[in-house]
Amino acid sequence: MRHLYSCPLRWSDMDAFGHVNNAVFVRYLEEARIDFMHRLAPGGGSPSFTGGSVVARHEIDYVRPLVHRHAPVTVELWVTKISAASMTVGYEVKDEDTLYLRASTVVVPFDFTEERPRRLTAEEKAILKEYLDDAAHQEGSAAV
Repeated sequence: MRHLYSCPLRWSDMDAFGHVNNAVFVRYLEEARIDFMHRLAPGGGSPSFTGGSVVARHEIDYVRPLVHRHAPVTVELWVTKISAASMTVGYEVKDEDTLYLRASTVVVPFDFTEERPRRLTAEEKAILKEYLDDAAHQEGSAAV
């Protein structure tokens, strides 16, 4: 399963050439990832996905320039790897017929009270497995 996030383009996202600036794409990925994480939190008093997390790594392949327009782009997000103390998220920023960017992010759950990384709980791993789609991610890009 994939999480879909509709990301608006802002005039301030553009560079001098009229394209979305490469650094702005990182913000688009962040917006999609935060939306995803908030939707994962099961509620009902469960502590899963309620703490913090930090980004350990980004890897980005810019496929095609994105120019300003009024229509949002779609950020598709899925999980490509789950380990004891991290997860890797895959993304595609695209329209119906155009792929602009492929990326991945390693996210580490973090206990800000203890000021250190923490392990994923069994509940968090079970929820993340619903979004695990490693094969589809690798088909789309061998380098990401």
